[in-house]
Amino acid sequence: MARPHSVFRCTDCGAEQPKWAGRCDGCGAWNTLVEEAVGRTGGRADRKHAVPSGSPPVRLSALGAGPGVERWRTGLAEFDYVLGGGIVPGSVVLVGGEPGIGKSTLLLQCAARLEHAGVRTLYVSGEESPDQVRLRADRLTLDAGAVHVLGETRLDAITHHARALDVQVVFVDSIQTTYTDDLEGAPGNVGQVRECAARLMRLAKETGPAVLLVGHVTKGGGIAGPKTLEHIVDTVLYFEGESTLDHRILRAVKNRFGSVDEIGVFAMSGAGLEPVADPAAAFLAGRTSGVSGSAVTALMEGTRPLLVEIQALAAKSGFGTPQRVATGLDHRRLAVLLAVLERRGGLPFGALDVFVNVTGGARLVEPSTDLAVLAALVSSVHDRPLPPDAVFLGEVGLGGEVRPVAAVERRLGEAVRQGFRRAFLSARSRVTLPGLDVIAVDGIGDLARRFAA
Repeated sequence: MARPHSVFRCTDCGAEQPKWAGRCDGCGAWNTLVEEAVGRTGGRADRKHAVPSGSPPVRLSALGAGPGVERWRTGLAEFDYVLGGGIVPGSVVLVGGEPGIGKSTLLLQCAARLEHAGVRTLYVSGEESPDQVRLRADRLTLDAGAVHVLGETRLDAITHHARALDVQVVFVDSIQTTYTDDLEGAPGNVGQVRECAARLMRLAKETGPAVLLVGHVTKGGGIAGPKTLEHIVDTVLYFEGESTLDHRILRAVKNRFGSVDEIGVFAMSGAGLEPVADPAAAFLAGRTSGVSGSAVTALMEGTRPLLVEIQALAAKSGFGTPQRVATGLDHRRLAVLLAVLERRGGLPFGALDVFVNVTGGARLVEPSTDLAVLAALVSSVHDRPLPPDAVFLGEVGLGGEVRPVAAVERRLGEAVRQGFRRAFLSARSRVTLPGLDVIAVDGIGDLARRFAA
């Protein structure tokens, strides 16, 4: 019998090395090598006992073209929307997020609603006892008493009970607490996470139940464990939001059965998570008109336009080096926009502290919001409020020019639905919309002059 030994595996690319090093030879990442104990078989079945698969190869033409796989709807409209219409039988979904963000509550609500719809579920909790899960279920609006709960971390026991109950959806909370006896090492290490996820994937593909996994995240915001975990599963969802805010955002970054980059918005309450029917209005809730430094823009999150408020404050610096603070916006992009506004718009920021905030916990990742950020900065510098019924859309180049943006008709259509009547766009945009006054902006100099005191 071979003696167990250890190897060092990269958590980013999965490359294996015999000894620890600061830098991975496979992908070049630093401090990603972690020790992994290898057991007698390394998690693989003995080759001499391997048997051929019972499903022979077939031609795609012999499978037929049906209307598509029937999905199980959870009844949580935003969750189903992000998944592409519901849970696909035999799929594996990974839900990651910060501690306390509401991952377990979201999946327990899904299990309760599926049971009420006649879909058999099994909720496996490796971090809480069944009694503790019941305490959390008692706070939910919908009764979760029909859900089967299993307090177990051993993978073999989980798969045994899933087959014995003949469930259709299995919830595993979390994959980092699950382990198999075929591998050495504690739960949560690279080998255990990868092997458990692979076996749960085979359970889903071979016997049909959908598997939803909860994944912990690292301090950098990524899913803890090997990067291959995200490659194994069919769908990767991130649950985001500030603990001090009521809104939570469910974002799809990978989806084999639907569109990526879709988001769902939930409101956290004492009775659980409630889908937000009108996310665009939710992000603008509490907006105060008549205040300088506030501008509204329209984001495209997948196929959904969202209106968000950008707040900017420029104040005289009390230190030698001015501060540049950005929340919801990349600070490097803010530095570029400030340089363009100072050079092309004639507004000096060398002695001003600049603070930019995107309300509601939203993030600006597309350049179409540049014009709104600069409009908020111009408004703050001159202490002159922008029109309350105006929306700003445009990408700003280094030459100060304002460029058109994609999907402008859909963005403006949502703005009109929310009551906006003016839109500041690039002069090259050719858009006409009933009930909307389109105002062309040639460049940053034009914008600065328009809103100067």
